[in-house]
Amino acid sequence: MERDQEFVEYVVKALVNNPDAVQAERTVDEMGVLITLKVDQADLGQVIGRQGQTAKSIRTLLRVVGAKNQARVNLKIEEPEGSRPPKREAPREEAPVEEADTSAIDDLKI
Repeated sequence: MERDQEFVEYVVKALVNNPDAVQAERTVDEMGVLITLKVDQADLGQVIGRQGQTAKSIRTLLRVVGAKNQARVNLKIEEPEGSRPPKREAPREEAPVEEADTSAIDDLKI
């Protein structure tokens, strides 16, 4: 296991309630290193954080670890199936167009 993958697992396991469910998979391609993180569905919110701040911080630290090893490292957090309800498209109703009341404008004309 590489240092960047170990780092992600260590940090995430310290954050979540179910550390046994944490899995990090490392792949290398021409774009650099991609670490795909899988966590328990109940822990997903803790890993992402409010407005994504925790995930952003982990990614920032991971880039520092990658830079130390001359590698570009990215983190992808996998969303478990069924973690979000499917999006429903609400039918759009067009509001009726009303004629503008121009009487106030007409009063201003000389």
